[in-house]
Parts: sequence; structure tokens; C-alpha cells
Amino acid sequence: MNWYGRDGYGWMDGGGMLVMGLIWILIIGLGIWLVTWLTHRDKSSSMPKVETPRQILDRRFASGEIDAAAYAQARRLIEGETPGAEEIK
Repeated sequence: MNWYGRDGYGWMDGGGMLVMGLIWILIIGLGIWLVTWLTHRDKSSSMPKVETPRQILDRRFASGEIDAAAYAQARRLIEGETPGAEEIK
């Protein structure tokens, strides 16, 4: 005679097997979710950042590639101002 006077598998009869199956489904589901979350999170940081023309101009001026006059002229062009006749050489 087994626990509680029952013959069979104890808690592993129909109800116990159902609970164990649900636990495994939960574990597998959490594993799939975790792998998906880890592989798809924050992909924007791995993509190259596209600089605007103004940012490129500012960076070039800050690094000394262009002087103040060239910077001012290029900035006016970027912002949509047309150069006057005195600025055109």
C-alpha cells in the first residue's frame, strides 16, 4: 500500500503530469523569449549614426580642417542663405 492508501504513481497521476507539462512549457517559453529579447534589443546602437551636414561642418571646424571664413560661408549655404555677389569669387 502506498501513501494515503492509493495504488499508482502518487502525484504523478493525471493532474501531476499536467502540471509538470505546463512547467516545461513555461520554461521553454521563457527560454525562447530570453533568446529573442537578447538578440533584438537595442539594434539602433549597432547601426552607424548618420551625421547631418551641420554636424559634419561643426566637426570639421572643431578639428581644424577648415578655418572660420570657410565655416561661416558653408554654414550660410547649409542654412539656405544664398551668397551675395561680393562673396562669390
